[in-house]
Amino acid sequence: MTQSSESRDSGTGQSEPGPEDRKIITLARSARARNGVAEGAAVRDETGRTYVAGTVALPSLELSALRTAVAMAVASGARSLEAAAVVGEAESVTAEDRAAVRDLGGPDTPVLLAGPDGRLVTTVSAG
Repeated sequence: MTQSSESRDSGTGQSEPGPEDRKIITLARSARARNGVAEGAAVRDETGRTYVAGTVALPSLELSALRTAVAMAVASGARSLEAAAVVGEAESVTAEDRAAVRDLGGPDTPVLLAGPDGRLVTTVSAG
């Protein structure tokens, strides 16, 4: 399994995402805007395919955008994840979201958290 794309230091101590990670942040941001939901998320599987989702908020079913994207990857036959991204107002990635990524991608899978403007806030491991 290939891990997250190379990144570079922006001079602020925060690494800038590489092109493949920037792509999943952009996809997640687009899903959030297009669907008018609280969060957008995208994951990249071991073959480079991406799965994009927004928050699901039904009376009988509530799922975060990231858990929905992981579920879509599993339902489509993904065997592992290289990286995940979530875009929204949150300041951290929930334990439940990290667990979903870890279940499919393993504990070292990077989870990128970006604000609504697409700027990277932090990167954490799924572990």
